[in-house]
Amino acid sequence: MEHFPMSRQDYIFTSESVSEGHPDKVCDRISDAVLDALLSEEPEARVACETFATTNRVVIGGEIGLSDPQKLAEYMDRIPQIARDCIRDIGYEQDKFHWNTCEVQNYLHEQSAHIAQGVNAAENKDEGAGDQGIMFGYACTETPDLMPAPIQYAHKILRRLAEVRKSGAEPTLGPDAKSQVSLRYEGGKPVELMQIVLSTQHTDETQTSEDIRAIVEPYIREELPAEWFSANTEWHVNPTGKFVIGGPDGDAGLTGRKIIVDTYGGAAPHGGGAFSGKDPTKVDRSAAYAARYLAKNVVAAGLAERCCLQLSYAIGVAKPLSIYVDTYGTGQVDEAAIERAVGQVMDLTPRGIRQHLQLNKPIYQRTAAYGHFGRKPDADGGFSWEQTDLAEALKKAV
Repeated sequence: MEHFPMSRQDYIFTSESVSEGHPDKVCDRISDAVLDALLSEEPEARVACETFATTNRVVIGGEIGLSDPQKLAEYMDRIPQIARDCIRDIGYEQDKFHWNTCEVQNYLHEQSAHIAQGVNAAENKDEGAGDQGIMFGYACTETPDLMPAPIQYAHKILRRLAEVRKSGAEPTLGPDAKSQVSLRYEGGKPVELMQIVLSTQHTDETQTSEDIRAIVEPYIREELPAEWFSANTEWHVNPTGKFVIGGPDGDAGLTGRKIIVDTYGGAAPHGGGAFSGKDPTKVDRSAAYAARYLAKNVVAAGLAERCCLQLSYAIGVAKPLSIYVDTYGTGQVDEAAIERAVGQVMDLTPRGIRQHLQLNKPIYQRTAAYGHFGRKPDADGGFSWEQTDLAEALKKAV
């Protein structure tokens, strides 16, 4: 089965990332902050929260559910402050988008009883999937975190710039930024940085593209392997010139619009479902995490150098309809054997996934920027899907 471009050994591949201050990421952050607030109250809370941001305005909508209607009413009152806290932490204090003065409109309401009846467990049936859909997980040996290198390094650059902006080390950088990394592959391994594109908001009107490059270049060089830089490396820093008006004032934002940034930078297929603002009964999120977890463990176990794993679900049905594995010709064992093993070592029903990865915790706000994958597992259960604790079980099962 031919794949683009991963079956080739020599090629250039590009991925982009966007910072926590990007308008869409502001929205992802608010949606996940609402989710965390409700999960702190009740681990089985239901949340499908969408956020829209534009000049001086944030609009929040969707469905939420708690078992206690009184508590739900209290949380409704807290929503605007949750949004403001996110915006303040990201760093927006612009005339036309300020955490304290922007208008926050809350249109969240209770979850549909008709959706709930398909999802909830009943006497005669397991809890079903919250929706139909397909989810993909991917892992490869290109980086220590078993992530494709272009997306991993695009994220690293922006995380570093956010750190120095927030610490005060680089006070003229603004919250809104995008990066793009093009790597040349030889023999299937990244060997050279061909292009780096970085656009960052800045606060000083007089700063030129050259000024911004002088600020950001040392940090970019810190984050990427030195041997990747060469005479061929092209730099495009703030190529449009000024970038002072940024964030939702410059461009509207929406939850769930950066699904390739959130996952593998285009190096793997995507099922189409977004993550932020969705509680873990929703397989768009939980099964995509499970698929990454399984793919990563397949690679960590030495069963393949690259692994793409697909799961599919039907609304109200507990078990996945299908499990598909592709190791792009790098597998040490037959793909069908891995497919069987995956189903044996992990319960892939929605409840099974939540219990195995302990997803009913307020761990989601931190996922909203710089990727949901390729991160270090946290002591409190955040990024639990990045653990490689199933590798031995998989080896035995194949």
